[in-house]
Amino acid sequence: MTDPTYYTPQTTLPPQTALLTDRAIVTEAYTVIPRGVLRDIVTSVLPEWTGTRAWVLNRPVAGGATTFAQYLMEVAPGGGSEAPEPQSEVESFVFLLEGELSVTIDGERHSLTPGGFAYLPAGSNWQAGNGSTDLAKFQWIRKRYEPLAGHTAKAVVGNEQDVEPGAMPDTDNKWRTTRMLPVEDLAYDMHINIVTFEPGASIPFAETHVMEHGLYVLEGKAVYRLNGDWVEVQEGDYMSLRAFCPQACYAGGPSNFRYLLYKDVNRQIVL
Repeated sequence: MTDPTYYTPQTTLPPQTALLTDRAIVTEAYTVIPRGVLRDIVTSVLPEWTGTRAWVLNRPVAGGATTFAQYLMEVAPGGGSEAPEPQSEVESFVFLLEGELSVTIDGERHSLTPGGFAYLPAGSNWQAGNGSTDLAKFQWIRKRYEPLAGHTAKAVVGNEQDVEPGAMPDTDNKWRTTRMLPVEDLAYDMHINIVTFEPGASIPFAETHVMEHGLYVLEGKAVYRLNGDWVEVQEGDYMSLRAFCPQACYAGGPSNFRYLLYKDVNRQIVL
């Protein structure tokens, strides 16, 4: 079995001779942000962070079309934040793609390497910094926490390489899911998984369900069914799916097709 990889886009501008054609698309049901559009000139600066720039991949939309935010973060050596989360009611999940990142949660320091992750409960006191000599790049997911009486979410830190993936039923282990948060614990109102397809494996039906999704492709390529469209995707691409957007895929090979998956967990349907 090959070691997992975690792709980060090359962000310099393409040459003036390059064609403008790409796969970026925004619809009412889904959005695709291909890696080729994550360039230096479309970054954002977050006031709580130093030595850092961000690509905003998803944000809450008025009317409830999406309810979470997701960023590709790049922290220079010596950069970081002493107070990264400006809203006490918001929970976070950090997943490291490249470099090293120090995350301190309520005074306890953790060192993340590629594949490392940290879940930060709403209201927790946490900091993040890059004490190395290289860039640190990571996915940062933020969501307003939905509390449930009698249940308390706690910080979770680990590395996806240390988590045993589970095979999806009737797939001969060619489609498997690495779950980084305890899905049985009702304290957590989001699921964050690594989904892996071996070449030729597929989602063999159009999943249509209430969960919103954010998918960042870590490795490989596939043809992904989004609503009524088939879209080619590859490592470094990002997809945002609204609730009830039909989805399916075929993994194209030659390597595994893997993506970091966010999906929300609905406590109750608010009428």
